[in-house]
Amino acid sequence: MSISTVIKSIQDIMRKDVGVDGDAQRIGQLVWMLFLKIYDAREEEWELMDDNYQSPIPEALRWRNWAADAEGITGDELKAFLDNTLFPGLQKLEAKGNDQRAFVIRAVFEDAYNYMKSGQLIRQVINKIQEGINFNKSSERHELGDVYEQILKDLQSAGNAGEFYTPRAMTRFMVNRVDPKLDESIMDPACGTGGFLTCSIDHKRQHYVSTVDDEQVLQRTIHGIEKKPLPHLLATTNMILHGIEVPNQIRHDNALARPLISWGPKERVDVIVANPPFGGMEEDGIETNFPQAFRTRETADLFMTLFIQLLKSGGRAAVVLPDGFLFGEGMKTRLKEKLLTECNLHTIVRLPNGVFSPYTGIKTNLLFFTKGKPTETVWYYEHPYPEGYKSYSKTKPMKFEEFQTEMDWWGDESNGFASRKETEQAWKVSIDEIRERSYNLDIKNPWQAEEENHDPDELLAKYEQQQAEIQEIRDQLKGILTEALGRSDQEGAA
Repeated sequence: MSISTVIKSIQDIMRKDVGVDGDAQRIGQLVWMLFLKIYDAREEEWELMDDNYQSPIPEALRWRNWAADAEGITGDELKAFLDNTLFPGLQKLEAKGNDQRAFVIRAVFEDAYNYMKSGQLIRQVINKIQEGINFNKSSERHELGDVYEQILKDLQSAGNAGEFYTPRAMTRFMVNRVDPKLDESIMDPACGTGGFLTCSIDHKRQHYVSTVDDEQVLQRTIHGIEKKPLPHLLATTNMILHGIEVPNQIRHDNALARPLISWGPKERVDVIVANPPFGGMEEDGIETNFPQAFRTRETADLFMTLFIQLLKSGGRAAVVLPDGFLFGEGMKTRLKEKLLTECNLHTIVRLPNGVFSPYTGIKTNLLFFTKGKPTETVWYYEHPYPEGYKSYSKTKPMKFEEFQTEMDWWGDESNGFASRKETEQAWKVSIDEIRERSYNLDIKNPWQAEEENHDPDELLAKYEQQQAEIQEIRDQLKGILTEALGRSDQEGAA
């Protein structure tokens, strides 16, 4: 029986349980169980390599000692064990010496829940996981990676606005182009379930890891932050699945919740790869962590400001952003001026419709920039559909091979991309022209006739962007008037 079949049968069992309400809870329930199963399998490997290995998990709470036996505890006894012993024990886990593993496990379970009410059904789920998934078999480990990605996709159907699974082909292309070297630090401050980070791990192993020492260097260079509990749990599990022994650098936090200036030089990184949530709004007050000129509640814009701050001089970034960033005005204009002044925005890859279907129809772009030198020329590359495609779908997903034309055309940043040539897909725009356009980066392919846009998703996105800009101006006027009235009151009192 394939792992995907096992996962489906597990979800069918969970649907019978009255305590599990909807896909998000079902996935959350499945993933904390998979985490403990996967972690136990990794511990078996560590025990073989190290006779003195000590688990950070108390013996009674280890998967092998309460879950692995198909005839083990069940019913009310199992339910009581999970609620009264396992979860409290893992949520209060203390480290033994300098072992950071305990902190990782505690962070994972801080916001995890046992939603299931029936101990009998819980036992059926555990037995399915135990029988059907052997993490120590390399073939199944690879298959589990594929199934895991399917779980992540399923999560999108149950998820919140602004959070979309980034196609693996796109993450591979972006990481391939920024090409993180072995000792370069990589950060995704909105890491979600960890897709860009796992792709970066694979890239480094493929190109730069050849010794045990190299692997240890790699392990120290991966950094991520995720504010929501379930994606953080998924990201941590994903790291362990990809061989990161102690993924304590995947923090459960909101990267936007601290003042921008508090990110000091020691926290700067060499590479950022990210798809920040777009279309969403941050909670009130978050924007006050940013300078007045860059205050907004739009999540993607705040993250872009943070990315510029976080990069070292010479640091490289690849970021997914919607069209609204390119044509937006107000705060977006000031942010784009900052980006083009402090960084070399050398390439924008314009993606076709449907990349994030069915989650959103908003058109997106890949921005590649390097911090430390101002932009002189922005190159655009319009990514076409493969031959015979009119859109992407589950049966016709985006493939990494599609980006081969961009990769062949790309050239080398060290010589200013001297080999690049304008084609039917590629064109360049000078910084002078961009300034004349008031930093509007929504520049269409000059080789193709302008088409009138009737796409409802894009028209709605443009309308929402305009409304957000109007609200931003209102808020600024309100602030100015409030401040002026306050001064007037103080002068009257004097």
